[in-house]
Amino acid sequence: MYIIVVGAGKVGFYLTRALLSEGQEVVVIEKDPVKADRITTALGGTAINGDGAEVSTLELAGAARANVIAAVTGDDEDNLVIAQVAKARFNVPRTIARINNPKNEFIFTKLGIDATVSATQVILSLIQQEIPQHPFVHLLTLQDGEVEFVELHLTADAPAVGRTIVELNLPSHTTIPVVIRNGVPIDAGDIGTLEAGDRLVAVTTVGQETALGKAVLGELQAV
Repeated sequence: MYIIVVGAGKVGFYLTRALLSEGQEVVVIEKDPVKADRITTALGGTAINGDGAEVSTLELAGAARANVIAAVTGDDEDNLVIAQVAKARFNVPRTIARINNPKNEFIFTKLGIDATVSATQVILSLIQQEIPQHPFVHLLTLQDGEVEFVELHLTADAPAVGRTIVELNLPSHTTIPVVIRNGVPIDAGDIGTLEAGDRLVAVTTVGQETALGKAVLGELQAV
């Protein structure tokens, strides 16, 4: 697999190191010549000193044959432009962009970026999983169709307790494939009646999150 990483800061450096250790073919594009040189001297990788948002630089890096381009600079606007140029000009099959401000995720999605990574959102989700009072946790977003993976923690007073998955009034385009009980994942079709303490992994769309929260957790605990 041929991968182009744009941005050789800490994220880009360690991402490149991990990819090289897996035997992947990687080229890094970096504006700062010092950081670009670090990729070459410290990792033995290939680095191009240039602007990854420019067509000429991406062309020099071989974007036309790239399988993936990961834009991981510290600037959201740059990452958006890089991913858009890669997709529109070079038809790169998979574009991944780092998002520093979670509020920008909606824009990236609407403009056709295949996948985004927000460190802020990832850390927030991990914290939410440890807070018993926070029953609705975002796990993952699939950008192609605004599909969300969420986790719902059932408290004793949740309307879903004592009912089966089939009996829940789930919104359209929503399914619950897995229930985690006592730390063990169980196929939702084999779970039977839901119990307090169960954690439901649901797949839904962004527009149906509130309805899902109400159906499973109730009005007061809806997202």
